[in-house]
Amino acid sequence: MTNDIWAKVLSALKGALGANSYSSWIEPLEFAQLSGGVATFDVPTNFIGNYVSQNFGDQIIYHMNNAGEEVQRLQFRVPSQTRPAEKNKTVSKPGGRKTGTDAPLDARFTFDTFVVGKPNELAHAAARRVAEGGPVTFNPLFLYGGVGLGKTHLMHAIAAELKQRSPELNVLYLSAEQFMYRFITALRERKMMDFKQLFRSVDVLMVDDVQFIGGKDSTQEEFFHTFNALVDGQKQIIISADRAPGEIKDLEERIKSRLQCGLVVDLHPTDYELRLGILQSKVEVYAAQYPDLEIASGVLEFLAHRISTNVRVLEGALTRLFAFASLVGREITLELAQDCLADILRASDRKITIEEIQRRVSEYYNIRLSEMIGPKRVRTIARPRQVA
Repeated sequence: MTNDIWAKVLSALKGALGANSYSSWIEPLEFAQLSGGVATFDVPTNFIGNYVSQNFGDQIIYHMNNAGEEVQRLQFRVPSQTRPAEKNKTVSKPGGRKTGTDAPLDARFTFDTFVVGKPNELAHAAARRVAEGGPVTFNPLFLYGGVGLGKTHLMHAIAAELKQRSPELNVLYLSAEQFMYRFITALRERKMMDFKQLFRSVDVLMVDDVQFIGGKDSTQEEFFHTFNALVDGQKQIIISADRAPGEIKDLEERIKSRLQCGLVVDLHPTDYELRLGILQSKVEVYAAQYPDLEIASGVLEFLAHRISTNVRVLEGALTRLFAFASLVGREITLELAQDCLADILRASDRKITIEEIQRRVSEYYNIRLSEMIGPKRVRTIARPRQVA
């Protein structure tokens, strides 16, 4: 198998698995050979090989076969003499300090490109304050909300701003999955002191999607001690998740308590005005790329109204629309948008779920979702529960 084909497979895997899983588990793989239907990979540790085999093996085989190779099974081996160089290492800076990110930052995700509206203005203001550096104001800053509401955008923006303002700071940004991967690898290789030194010597620790450590007892234990050590040292911690700390399943109560001791900010679902503002800001960017394209009145309003659940889907729809109109050489009209985006529009038709009903009712009565679905029977909670 050629390098070009493997690069094609990697690209497909990144799209299928997402950036976090890809960088944690697929990037460490080094393709060695393909013989007799068996694809062999060199891996840094046996743990990585076993994890990839159990969790991503079928997808790797599928994409390799889809690329034209005949693969029946995978084989992983740890080179006996030389070890592959670690990827995404922190970069040494003058003066012995380090700065860097384990999870790559997206250059598009800055404060300048973040569209602010009523649903996210508090989260944006808090993120701005933390990114200014200086004395720790609230610790940790905990950002939570559903998919595509801007959590990761704000996390990347904070990291980028801190690196620009204070390059001497040791800023570490990574996903909870990468934290777990590093922790387990350190256990396997008996390098726990190196692990502790890495995470407890940072000035700013940023952990994305912390809900993934729920139920991982050993990882939670180390995360708890790392958290306490950094807070005691007046180091800033910034956390994101898809729900509030008290609502993360299988998360230890002591960690929930620590996460709730700072500023907890909810990124609410976008409203019509915010979605329209996001589309207008994207159109300004596309206007420079497609100077000959025209967009008819009412198209943006139509998209902002119809695609209401996920900003990523909304932006992706606009990207597809401009690309399609450019290829066929037509003006972007309402009719073109309906034809080009038929599948997205169908998928975005409003579907009411039990979870959404529970969330809206708890917000209306100003109680926590975890209380409403919990065992308490006091009237202030029982009544909203009956309504939901």
